[in-house]
Amino acid sequence: MKEILQQIHSIEREQYRRSVCPLARYNKGKVHLKQMAFHKCLKRNRWVFGGNRSGKTECGAVETVWLARGIHPYRKNKSNVNCWVVSLSQQVQREVAQQKIMNYLDKNWIEEIVMSTGSKSSPEYGVIDCIVIKNVFGGKSKIGFKSCEAGRDKFQGTSLDFVWFDEEPPKDIYDECKMRILDRRGHIFGTMTPLKGLTWVYDEIYLNSHNDREVWCEFMEWADNPYLSVDEVDAMSKSMSADMLDSRRYGHFASSCGLVYGEFSDLNVIPPFDVPTEWQDTLSIDPGLNNPLSCHWYARDFDGNVYVVAEHYQAGRDIAYHAAKIKEISTLLNWKTDKFGRTEALIDSAANQRTLNGVKSVAELFCEYGILVNARVNKNLYVGINKVKSLLKPLNGKPKLFVFSNCVNMIREFKSYFWGDNDSPVKRDDHAMDELRYYIVSLTEKVEKPVKTWVEADKEKLYRKLKRGRL
Repeated sequence: MKEILQQIHSIEREQYRRSVCPLARYNKGKVHLKQMAFHKCLKRNRWVFGGNRSGKTECGAVETVWLARGIHPYRKNKSNVNCWVVSLSQQVQREVAQQKIMNYLDKNWIEEIVMSTGSKSSPEYGVIDCIVIKNVFGGKSKIGFKSCEAGRDKFQGTSLDFVWFDEEPPKDIYDECKMRILDRRGHIFGTMTPLKGLTWVYDEIYLNSHNDREVWCEFMEWADNPYLSVDEVDAMSKSMSADMLDSRRYGHFASSCGLVYGEFSDLNVIPPFDVPTEWQDTLSIDPGLNNPLSCHWYARDFDGNVYVVAEHYQAGRDIAYHAAKIKEISTLLNWKTDKFGRTEALIDSAANQRTLNGVKSVAELFCEYGILVNARVNKNLYVGINKVKSLLKPLNGKPKLFVFSNCVNMIREFKSYFWGDNDSPVKRDDHAMDELRYYIVSLTEKVEKPVKTWVEADKEKLYRKLKRGRL
């Protein structure tokens, strides 16, 4: 009887311990929706760009403990996990990432703590070198702590299962850590507030999140964290400038000059679908030889919504190659042609200039290869930009310009098209933005819905009856 009571007390103590464990509370509902999206994402390179106190570091610490312990609810677990937690400095490590991880580690799971400085009896007051924990599969996992201030040389030689970057690392250290996970086919995740502006993370991670199948990112802000009170959020918001608020609350990348198309958002990016023939409009081309040639296929429905449905974007090839690729994509899309079988397109008026050999212009060469280009485009920069803005986010708040998600270069240019110092956009990586303007400015205000003949109407009526099984 005594042994049975002891077993009951032991079970009760374990249940109580688990109920008060921070990791158990996180699992039971403390996690918010965007944290859960991060945990569920199975891509190998994940980044959370979040404001301070948005919950980004919490999900990074929990992810680390889940993986090292072998209890991740959404990923394949393994024993003997080897990983790094990378902070900007040892001081930041001690005060942020190390503290968070120790908070989520049950003491019974810890096999050993190795200190860089301080005593293992009070690790919270020192700097931890590594923690060895028991893995549920019977092995042991090692969480190593690294500081960026140590330099790239201290990040060499080890094979890792994953790396967590707490805040933005220098590019050389990021590249070195990518090599560390190579042979184990590991993964990387980062949680950061982008206070340094448009750094390599903006170019390599954020701009490629629609292009690279292994890269994923999301933004967290204070409102995403249900555990921050509204009064607290309002008080913090009022104490910051607009620029500082954009980074520290919303986790947005800051620039000394703003985005040209700040209206562009995920609402403007949609999955591809089969575009009805009646919606097909035209192509628009910004020519380039050494620079990329940008060509996109544009459609417009009867409500005036514009769809960018496909793209050809490539540098260093001649006109014969580009024309062949354009016709190839048009064939795959079953794109309309004129009565001579030619594909119609708008093109930069500079295409009328003679090529280096002085014989034929770019426009003439495209026509020879079966692309009927129209160089009579309106290149007024500000008129074009304003019209694009009005479609990205009209006054009623509902977008009228949509980009298919497979048009990755146009999406990237939208995110990297900034105003310069002279009130004009910076002339860099803007080829898709130029030919988008040519097309948008060419649009008439009203979309005429084609009138069906009585024969066409009768055929449609018959088809509907056949489909309903009435004939």
